[in-house]
Amino acid sequence: MTLVPTDPVALAQALIRCESVTPDEAGALTLLQNVLEPAGFTCHRLVFSEPGTPDVDNLYARLGNGRPHLSFAGHTDVVPVGNAAAWTVPPFAGDVRDGILYGRGAVDMKGCIAAFVAATLKYIHHFNGLPRGSLSFIITGDEEGAAINGTMKILDWLKARDEVIDACLVGEPSNPTALGDEIRIGRRGSLTIDLVVHGKQGHSAYPQLADNPVPKLARIIDRLSTTTLDEGTEAFQPSNLQVTVISVPNTATNVIPGRAVARANIRYNDFWTRAKIEEWVRDNVAAAADEVGAKYDLEFSGTGDVFLTKPGPLVSTLKDAVKSITGRTPALTTGGGTSDARFIKDICPVVEFGLVNATIHQVDENTSVSDLETLTTIYERFITNYFRNG
Repeated sequence: MTLVPTDPVALAQALIRCESVTPDEAGALTLLQNVLEPAGFTCHRLVFSEPGTPDVDNLYARLGNGRPHLSFAGHTDVVPVGNAAAWTVPPFAGDVRDGILYGRGAVDMKGCIAAFVAATLKYIHHFNGLPRGSLSFIITGDEEGAAINGTMKILDWLKARDEVIDACLVGEPSNPTALGDEIRIGRRGSLTIDLVVHGKQGHSAYPQLADNPVPKLARIIDRLSTTTLDEGTEAFQPSNLQVTVISVPNTATNVIPGRAVARANIRYNDFWTRAKIEEWVRDNVAAAADEVGAKYDLEFSGTGDVFLTKPGPLVSTLKDAVKSITGRTPALTTGGGTSDARFIKDICPVVEFGLVNATIHQVDENTSVSDLETLTTIYERFITNYFRNG
């Protein structure tokens, strides 16, 4: 059966059938390239790697050379299916049952990619080409993984080519209950903390000859967990710290361990910068460690700083498109986790709008066919108004 690329449901089904669990491309990017090139897009397959990480295949496709330059960004990689036996439908079959499309990636975010590709092709067909400016797609295979060899490196590659993007829409599933609920205009930053408290191993019957790091780690964790970071800001909810891992490499009940390890994650708002939040952690760890005489090592990781796209032409154009199609006035929000918008915000204004996220990463991930078709119409209206007004 011939794929009709302006049909978002058929295109989403075809993408779901590519088993592109991070970092495998599994034919998803090839499928998109084969759809976009006949429509006039120049496609670049960009494979990036780092020592100790798998190679990642990415796609950059562009139509036109002028400005304004509007880009859509997304990812074809998906998380693993988990317990395949728990699925009531095959996770990579792309089945439609009673008006619902099932499959890993239906929501996050192959359905959204299908919608913005179909919307773009409809727009081009309507105008017999691109009337002005440029339109591009940034599609990575590394968003659900380490995010090292994906969007970040595509943006570096674009910078080296002096390609400028004026605005970007990331098709992450942004709506909590109904299409048109929310547009994400920012994200909190994400910082991971790795803390190791060192002690001295010994027999539990002779504690005076050992130094137990576990109570010391507990005191430090308690301080970090119970100290208020902030009360929130105008655009963001309060920052929060969550301890996610506590590990003591010891299995014997009569041995005092030599070290204890903890990991924590902070989601921080625009009250902080990355440097300020790291300084806050260092100060509080040092103070708690000094109280209990703990020796420790502290490291930080994470690639996402806080960002906010303030209301302006991009936000209002998308907001108007959503309202005109759904009848809802979307709230402008900054919740949720991280996305590749955290990289794109460094080069242009960026917003996020996609499907309802109720089943994201779950067994039987799904979206309604109606929502997929409506999202395509919203994207088409957004493209039309952007190039008309931009």
